[in-house]
Amino acid sequence: MSNELGRIWVYLAAQPLLWLTLTVAVFLAAGWLQRLGRGFPLLHPVLLSMAVLIGVLSLTGTDYDTYFDGAQFIHFLLGPATVAIAVPLYDNRHQIGPLLWPLLAACLAGVSAAAASAVGIAALLRASPQTLLSLAPKSVTSPIAMGIAEKLGGLPSLTAGMVLITGIFGALVAGPLFRWLRIRDERARGLALGVAAHGFGTAQALGISTLAGAFAGLGMGLAGVLTAFLLPLLAGLLGG
Repeated sequence: MSNELGRIWVYLAAQPLLWLTLTVAVFLAAGWLQRLGRGFPLLHPVLLSMAVLIGVLSLTGTDYDTYFDGAQFIHFLLGPATVAIAVPLYDNRHQIGPLLWPLLAACLAGVSAAAASAVGIAALLRASPQTLLSLAPKSVTSPIAMGIAEKLGGLPSLTAGMVLITGIFGALVAGPLFRWLRIRDERARGLALGVAAHGFGTAQALGISTLAGAFAGLGMGLAGVLTAFLLPLLAGLLGG
């Protein structure tokens, strides 16, 4: 009986649809669990889904390449999903336009604080120069952060891991922090989530409202552009 189940599993594991279906089902279940827990931060759907899927892959001895072959359709949808952020931006353009300069100043402060705090703490812990360069762009979205790290001489794979951790941590602490600091303005909430927690934060902001999602998308984009421009310039000045 166990051999037969094993053969069935080997057959199913080789089918791309299995991992796509499992990923969607786990995410939907995680979303339901978060709603059941009334938005408890540790029940974040992305965090739960990652934990469950990593557990399944480990228990079944499935390598990442096999999983990705099945779930790559979700990866493909990241592009259209990112472009779709432009929709709430356009819908709320009348609120964004008059605030352009304050938004630029806030994003500049945010990216400066994110890079300086990460590099400063790592330097105090005596991290290597390559590690410091890998940590500096950790608060922007993965494609931009990895490109910056590679240009600076850091490790793109380490940067990708830190970007993931930063996004999850930002999404977890944002809600309690907003309540503690009594930040109720959806524009401020969205911008902070986009600048500090990139795509994770933007997804969370869209759950608050389309207005918060618009400011989060703007914050994520501006943070990426400012970081890509300023970090290489700063590294060149300090290194030269």
